[in-house]
Amino acid sequence: MRICTVGDVRVGPGEPPRLMAVLNGSPESFYRGSFFSPDRVREAADRFIDEGAAILDLGARSTAPESPPIPVREEAARMDALLAELDGSGYVVSVDTMHAEVLETCLRHDIHMLNDINGFRDPVLVRRAAEAGLAGCGMAAFEAPGDPLGVEETMEALALVVLRAEKAGLSELILDPGIGLWTRERTVEHDWDLCCAFDRFSRFGRPLLAAVSRKTFLGRLTGRSPENRLAASLSVAGSLVARGAHLVRTHDVAETADLLRVQARLKECP
Repeated sequence: MRICTVGDVRVGPGEPPRLMAVLNGSPESFYRGSFFSPDRVREAADRFIDEGAAILDLGARSTAPESPPIPVREEAARMDALLAELDGSGYVVSVDTMHAEVLETCLRHDIHMLNDINGFRDPVLVRRAAEAGLAGCGMAAFEAPGDPLGVEETMEALALVVLRAEKAGLSELILDPGIGLWTRERTVEHDWDLCCAFDRFSRFGRPLLAAVSRKTFLGRLTGRSPENRLAASLSVAGSLVARGAHLVRTHDVAETADLLRVQARLKECP
């Protein structure tokens, strides 16, 4: 399995599991605790780095089910304002977008990775990321974000993600199996199946992202709102790290860092 280098952060085998902190510039976000306006984003970034985040993942468009769409130009303007506050910080920054126009705006700033839930389907987007020397995180997708149903289709979609990245010359790559209710056809059972089979996605020889923080399938099981899904999120994140996740995307950096410390200590048991 290959290491993926994001800025100066190495993700993959032989490295400790890394944390990617969620910083949303979208007031439409399903979890209000993840929204930060530009005047608050640097303070939040400083805190997340202090708590143990290796990468900051900035987004400006909510992709949760039933979220209202916004114009691409508005997403770009939001990202521009957020990233301006982090320029010169030295932090490793990922940008969560599937639009080439938004990426062009982001490239005016200090960024290191493209996080594309659309699985690198737009050749212009992924080729521009490669030309800029960015790493890439691609989510399983055939024709739309998260449209594979079940483990086998997810395997097929991830194979396409790898192919698209290689065709564009994007060599630093992380794969995201895409847990979440991305389409109307997806069910919570699909999400649990992906969690249970997570180790199978290592077959592509690329580091894996676990992105489950406070998601709907956890709420359906526990009956809790996004604000009250921390315990469930930590439980699944820990399980996925044990099943081969190398990068954990989280809204709750300090608590997830504690989880990883405990897991590392338990590995030392005779």
